[in-house]
Amino acid sequence: MRPGRWRRAGRWLVGRLLGAVFVLWAVATLIFFAIRLVPGDPAEAILGGPGSQASAEALDTVRRQYGLDQPLLVQYLAQLGRLATGDLGTSYSLRTDVGRLLLDQLPGTIGLALLSLVVAWLLAIGTAWWATLGGRVAATVSSGLEVVASAVPHFWLASLLILVFSTELGLLPPVSTGTPAGLVLPVVTLAIPVAGFLGQVTRDSLLDAATTPFTVSARARGESPSGLFARHLLRHAALPGLALSGWAFGSLLSGAVVVESVFARPGLGRTLLGAVTLRDIPLVTGVALVSALAYVVVVALGDLAERAVDPRGRAT
Repeated sequence: MRPGRWRRAGRWLVGRLLGAVFVLWAVATLIFFAIRLVPGDPAEAILGGPGSQASAEALDTVRRQYGLDQPLLVQYLAQLGRLATGDLGTSYSLRTDVGRLLLDQLPGTIGLALLSLVVAWLLAIGTAWWATLGGRVAATVSSGLEVVASAVPHFWLASLLILVFSTELGLLPPVSTGTPAGLVLPVVTLAIPVAGFLGQVTRDSLLDAATTPFTVSARARGESPSGLFARHLLRHAALPGLALSGWAFGSLLSGAVVVESVFARPGLGRTLLGAVTLRDIPLVTGVALVSALAYVVVVALGDLAERAVDPRGRAT
């Protein structure tokens, strides 16, 4: 690699690292102040919630132990200091180290999101191919399907899929079973809305690429429609979608909160939902930070993929 490319790669890496630090700081700050706007006393949450009937003395002891009696700014700076050393704290509700708990839950959610992203891309490319080669009717129908898919709520889609494929047909389990069959409905539920959006972006890019000089030249050389799509159009049409893959992954992570709850699937989504309900500040913060870090990593990988597909990106 030439020195100029090393310098550009170094600037890109430093920029990504600084961006990741900023995102994590912003998420930690937002979660810290937002969760304190929720009615209730964190000391009660630590002692088991309002139903624990903890005494005033016990509440005061917990506040001193966890620093909750300190000014808000002091608590905020103390939390930033702990997070900077990698200490995510102990879960109030589960009495477990948050870092260890997240390591147990993380693979399931990340795997679900990545698999859903792959399926979403396959569906998007399939509909784009059909719209491009199938004529005006195919383009109109695929456009309508993409709009509907991108607007479907995860909860409604999950309920519909369970009703059809589990209750009526009995083909797939309605809840997570730890088997590949139990993964199908959650993956499809997450993938369809994202596929609708990626399909719209890819199809529009295909239409633009179809009128470019390189496409006209390929047609003049006798390239078949399928070959034109696979060798020329798709590479250029996929660039906007690759740039949005980071956003799509973030959307899948947020959708996992609903999907994991509906399908009783263990993961970060269900963990976050329970932590918010129980006002478990360390666990909420940990889930948010891990999700943000995963999002930053996927955005960086998407940027690398875009640069690999488009040689023009390597020069910047």
